Amino acid sequence: MTYFSVFQEMNVNCSLWQENSLSVKRFAFAKFSEVPGECFLLFTIILFMFLVSLTGNALITLAICTSPALHTPMYFFLANLSLLEIGYTCSVIPKMLQSLVSEARGISREGCATQMFFFTLFGITECCLLAAMAFDHCMAICSPLHYATRMSPGVCAQLAIVSWGTGCIVGLGQTNFIFSLNFCGPCEIDHFFCDLPPVLALACGDTSQNEAAIFVVAVLCISSPFLLIIYSYVRILVAVLMMPSPEGRHKALSTCSSHLLVVTLFYGSGSINYLRPKSSHSPGIDKLLGLFYTAVTSMLNPIIYSLRNKEVKGALRRTLGLKKVLIMNR
Repeated sequence: MTYFSVFQEMNVNCSLWQENSLSVKRFAFAKFSEVPGECFLLFTIILFMFLVSLTGNALITLAICTSPALHTPMYFFLANLSLLEIGYTCSVIPKMLQSLVSEARGISREGCATQMFFFTLFGITECCLLAAMAFDHCMAICSPLHYATRMSPGVCAQLAIVSWGTGCIVGLGQTNFIFSLNFCGPCEIDHFFCDLPPVLALACGDTSQNEAAIFVVAVLCISSPFLLIIYSYVRILVAVLMMPSPEGRHKALSTCSSHLLVVTLFYGSGSINYLRPKSSHSPGIDKLLGLFYTAVTSMLNPIIYSLRNKEVKGALRRTLGLKKVLIMNR
């Protein structure tokens, strides 16, 4: 026999159903603050970062696609990274903004699973793409004579497909593994989006296998690309030190500086969040890190690449100039 019960917590209704064990059918995100003024201020800041991220990444993608001079492996991966950042922020930020200014902080089980899938997809894909970009820099600096063949359009396309495919497989696997569990309540996720650890914390029963799976995926899909990045930059450093001219060394290092900064921002926050022991997790720190790698890094990436790259800045000027001319002709 099936029994239904409904309870309300923090002004959000969470429907429960029972078939041998209760399972939450609707979740709610935690409040950022009980003070309305603080929520509005945070809403304004996050909205600004969201708009800057969308505009910057869209412009970089458009500039690369419309500039034949930028049809090279390095900018091919940068265009993929910009598209990924657009999806990354769009999968999380709009719902977060709604939760800040509305009492409608709920999300269905299916909606939560969808958000988790896309967040995991884009996160794992970014790890792989950053490793592919490091490999591209390594080939350009360490093997310049063989660069054209080793980083041909076919090879670049394969690396991109593997990156996106890995993200898709991991996203599907982790989401299905977690949402095959029962969630007995409470229904409130102590986070502002459906990240894996806070959702898993609401599951009933033994979740040790799921926690182990998250850790294994983090090691394989976060640490392994990071080790490849370190290996690539060790080779780059050795090659740079062997260059006879200071100008050549400076040019090689400046080519890698933007990528290194993006890697530091992304891996720094991601590694702290997913690879540190469970006992050291704190809801406040987890939320801060989550906000950093969903909003802050996505906003900073186009700024870093546009400010530190003359080719991208030139392409952006040409793109914006062309748009201005088209608007005036209308």
